[in-house]
Amino acid sequence: MSQEIITLAERVLQVPPSPTLAINAKAKALKAAGEDILNFSVGEPDFDTPKHVCEAGKKAIDDGHTRYTAVPGIPELREAICMRFKEDHDWEYTPDEIQVCCGGKHGLYNIFQAMLNPGDEVLIPAPYWVSYPPMVQLAGGVPVIVPLDESMDFDLNPETLAAKATDKTRAIFLNSPSNPTGSIFSTTALKAVAKMALERGWLIVTDDIYETVTYMDGKLPHILDVEPALKAQTIVLNGVSKSFAMTGWRIGYSAGPLHLIKAMNKVQSQ
Repeated sequence: MSQEIITLAERVLQVPPSPTLAINAKAKALKAAGEDILNFSVGEPDFDTPKHVCEAGKKAIDDGHTRYTAVPGIPELREAICMRFKEDHDWEYTPDEIQVCCGGKHGLYNIFQAMLNPGDEVLIPAPYWVSYPPMVQLAGGVPVIVPLDESMDFDLNPETLAAKATDKTRAIFLNSPSNPTGSIFSTTALKAVAKMALERGWLIVTDDIYETVTYMDGKLPHILDVEPALKAQTIVLNGVSKSFAMTGWRIGYSAGPLHLIKAMNKVQSQ
């Protein structure tokens, strides 16, 4: 059958393939051909998955834990995630407010499928991880790019942010530490974001996948520590890919308002 006979969906045609994965494939091909290559495309840690994690994975298989699980993840894992949030940040979550998914990218996809309607806008500080805009577009949303200034160490400028916001703004991405710049949003900037989000009812989507990869003194600033009142309109995305070098294990998790997590579970169930 000719390819021309099969009509593709507009939502697929409007987004490009992941450039990160394309560059990674090119780097691997060049390396296989004998070239001396340093691959800075995918975020692969430079250490192996810890031995005790691998042993636990093997034991789980030997013990027969290979069947279907609950849609949001096994209860024991969601309870452990709640404990991790409590120990690391003193945040209170219940297992029902947690969704486990197939990596952080899947979690973000679930979020936008569950909460965006056609034409809804999402603020994305730039430089950004390449998958943010396509995820928004695939859910019918409109990515709105908020440029960051290198001379300000890529910190959020509240005036620039306010200028990009409209009455169609539904959410804002926060990725700190940032992929790809490595920068961290300051407490001052996060306070300004918090004020706007509370006044305008934005959802905060905070991608914390690199929170353990920091080279700074003191505590990493976080929007939920700056303004705890935002918990009801914040969803935290994290995973084990970077912190435990488990990129191929595909384990991500989200924590957020119960009604949003329930909607994300509905998406994931299908």
